[in-house]
Amino acid sequence: MREAVEDPGQPAKAPGGSGTLPAPRLGRFVLLAALLCYSSVTLLNILSSHSSVVAVAAATLCLLGILGLQVLHSRPGAHLASTRQKALTLGVQALLTYLPLLVFRTQWGSMAGFLAGSLLLLLPPRQAWLLYGVVGASMLAPPLLVDLPVVETFYYVQSTLLTGLVIFGLTRLADLIRVLHETRGELTRVAVTQERRRFARDLHDLLGYSLSAITLKGELIHRLLPAHPARAKSEVKDVLTMSRQSLADVRIVASGYRDMSLEDEVGSAQSVLSAADVRVVARVRTGRLDQELETVFATVLREAVTNVLRHSRATFCEIAAERDAGQVRLIVVNDGAAKGHRDPHRTVVAAWATCRPGCAPSTAA
Repeated sequence: MREAVEDPGQPAKAPGGSGTLPAPRLGRFVLLAALLCYSSVTLLNILSSHSSVVAVAAATLCLLGILGLQVLHSRPGAHLASTRQKALTLGVQALLTYLPLLVFRTQWGSMAGFLAGSLLLLLPPRQAWLLYGVVGASMLAPPLLVDLPVVETFYYVQSTLLTGLVIFGLTRLADLIRVLHETRGELTRVAVTQERRRFARDLHDLLGYSLSAITLKGELIHRLLPAHPARAKSEVKDVLTMSRQSLADVRIVASGYRDMSLEDEVGSAQSVLSAADVRVVARVRTGRLDQELETVFATVLREAVTNVLRHSRATFCEIAAERDAGQVRLIVVNDGAAKGHRDPHRTVVAAWATCRPGCAPSTAA
């Protein structure tokens, strides 16, 4: 079985083949690009303010500090930090946000939007949205201090709130892309595991039965050789047929698809059980079945006969496959439950499967 190994940094195919999922690194790059763009606009405002070199240098350091803290707050799992750590980083970001406002005022741009976005990312929803609104309202002060018109005052409030939403949304989208890729990888691993289990179950059903049958036939041939060489030769032909069929079954299982015939399986079961000195009575009155249902019933019969051979000391086995009142039922009954069976008080072990046309079959043993 081949397993596909993909680079997690590369775009992944979306379910249904409708497109591709962006790589997690692309989501983080878009977020970082947006942060740099907002910061560069504010830096240009500072450089064009004609302030002193010391003021410009201090504002630039504050800007770099805010940018670094925002990257820290936007990293995956940042909301899982301790309350003390979140209070410390948010407090420092608030100081770096509001202190330059005393000097640069409206030219400080929408740096308060970084703080608003960090609050949404780190705090519980109710508290976060309340403080988000407070940060937006706080941006009414700088325009009022320089007597700007109402429209421009509203612009600074709105830009701050919008910046916070953009940072919050881009961070969450980057996290979502990462989670989708991790989930997709996990689903791939689960699918591979399930396929391995299916392969193991099919091999158990096929080879367990076939090898048990070949063993019984071999023992029968060993007993027949001295007195009945002609019959022993006939049994050798059956062994060769079973071995070839087993090889073909293994190849079919490896390809992931196999059809089985209930009638052929009943004939094989009669031959194998008879070789084990088990008297067999078989009735097959199902009529024509869908191939899928016939394969299911043939598989159940094979497993039931395997259990009879391995886990019982049966001398009699009845196989009945009949259609009645819109149902098809397969029953396998034997008279030799082993002592180690989970229900030692019963002397009859039955394996059955029923199905109505058009429904999924149910089985029990």
